[in-house]
Amino acid sequence: MLDHSSRILPPVPPPEEGDLLTRVLLGLRLDGVEYGRCVMQAPWAIAFPAQRDARFHFVARGGAWWWTAAEGWKHLDAGDAVLVPRGTLHIMASAPDLPAVDIGELERTEVAEQLYLVRAGHRDAHPPHGESPEPSVMFCGAMRFNLDPLHPLLAMMPQVMHAGDLVKRDPAVPALLEAMEREVSLDRIGACGILARLADVLAASIIRAWVECGCSDSTGWIAALQCPKIGKVIAAIHAEPEREWSVPVLAGIMGVSRSRFAQAFTRVVGESPARYVAKVKMFQARAWIQHEGMRVTVAADRLGYDSEASFSRAFKRIMGTPPSAVRARVA
Repeated sequence: MLDHSSRILPPVPPPEEGDLLTRVLLGLRLDGVEYGRCVMQAPWAIAFPAQRDARFHFVARGGAWWWTAAEGWKHLDAGDAVLVPRGTLHIMASAPDLPAVDIGELERTEVAEQLYLVRAGHRDAHPPHGESPEPSVMFCGAMRFNLDPLHPLLAMMPQVMHAGDLVKRDPAVPALLEAMEREVSLDRIGACGILARLADVLAASIIRAWVECGCSDSTGWIAALQCPKIGKVIAAIHAEPEREWSVPVLAGIMGVSRSRFAQAFTRVVGESPARYVAKVKMFQARAWIQHEGMRVTVAADRLGYDSEASFSRAFKRIMGTPPSAVRARVA
């Protein structure tokens, strides 16, 4: 869709000032699935199976070991936080290589709707010298981004975001956790809704701390966030996916030549401008069809395609299924 230069559109206004991270965090909302305060007495190990929903963990007290297939075992101290944007399989444990119990099998007490107090480990264990080690305490949550898991913006995120020592990086976090713990411990009306909004803020804090750490490769999501010029381009595309974004127009937003823009965008984002724009358009089209009941012909016209057939071919190429199938499921 980047080569249709015959259509005349009004000039593109310059994107609003401000970093891309701010706009990303304002645009990303987390719909809570469930939240819990986890109290674990060593030894313990919990497996979190792969799922569609994102997960976050914040170590409030004690410590924990964290395992993923990509990174192996890593230690988390009190104040550390991790966000798993696409729900990748992982294990939390008091020590590496312990046999893990599925999170769904643990004892848990429902405090409010979708809000739980979870316990794990051997509370009756008798350590040497009669000393009882302090249990580890974590806040955990399963949540759903308001974006498709395969949406380009979400797909650019790494499998795991680790924000080390989040409490020291963000002085507001202790007060936030105190408020979360209060909502968990008190059976009050609307606790789950309030906790969901607090979890929004905690997840955003994890993302921000992770970005500030620069803990990533030089390409993908972190690189786009840290490159203001590329960030403006991405923000403009997501703000108006229905526009006919040509390379000259996008290069103009960045303020460089077309060739320089195309090279820089591909290097930072990991794919060409044409491919990225097409993916954003198709995910927007699926949202219109799936959630708003929009007809395929209307979506095709709104995104600037000359015919429903050409739109359908592009949709199937990117999404793997024709738009008519999405429409049929809605019906």
